[in-house]
Amino acid sequence: MTKLGLLARIEAKPEYADKVDAMLRDAVQAAREEEHTVTWFAFRQSATTFGVFDTFQDEDGRKGHLEGRIAAALMEAAQTMLAEAPDIRPVDVLAVKLP
Repeated sequence: MTKLGLLARIEAKPEYADKVDAMLRDAVQAAREEEHTVTWFAFRQSATTFGVFDTFQDEDGRKGHLEGRIAAALMEAAQTMLAEAPDIRPVDVLAVKLP
């Protein structure tokens, strides 16, 4: 079972919401290429609020993800497209149900 995760809240500037949406949709390919990312979900909560939830087997995988392409793209977007820096929090996964 995966034990570690990250939960990110992303608030886009209204004029960039569609670009943030597209960026997250495109990021799934990079997530698929990350060897240590077990699951990766991007979601939209409102017109300008987005999120990402991903899981890892160990701390090295989580750390590697934070140093990877998706995190770098998100931090770059923060300078222009986001209303504030992404709120990225480590979480412990307690239980999982997958197909």
